[in-house]
Amino acid sequence: MDISIIKNEKQYQTYLKRMHEIFDAKNGTPEGDELDLLALVIEKYEDEHYPIEDPDPIKVIQFMMEQRNMNRKGFGLVIKSQSRATEILKRQRPLTLAMIRRIHGQLGIPAEILIKDYKLAN
Repeated sequence: MDISIIKNEKQYQTYLKRMHEIFDAKNGTPEGDELDLLALVIEKYEDEHYPIEDPDPIKVIQFMMEQRNMNRKGFGLVIKSQSRATEILKRQRPLTLAMIRRIHGQLGIPAEILIKDYKLAN
C-alpha cells in the first residue's frame, strides 16, 4: 500500500481499515513497517481533525475523590484547608501551586492537568 499524508475522511477510513487488517503484524516485517507508518499518519490526521481537549481539573479532582470514596472533608485534608476545599470544588477559588503539589502527590493526578486551573487564574 502506498502511504501518504491523509488529505480527506475517505482516505482516513481506508487507512483505518488497513490498520485493523494488519494490526497483529510483527516488528521488522513489511507489514510491521506499514503498520508503523499508518499509525503515524493516522495520529497526525486525528490530532488535526479530532483534537481532544484537556480535561477539566475540577472534574478530574471530583472523579478521583469519587474513586477513593473521598468527601470534601477528605479533600480538605489533602489541601490542608476545609474551607478552601469547598471553594475550589465550587470553582470559587483557583488552585495554588502548593495545593497542586499536594493533590498530585496524594491523589496521583498529573500536575499538567491541575496547572491548567492555576494558569487560568493567573
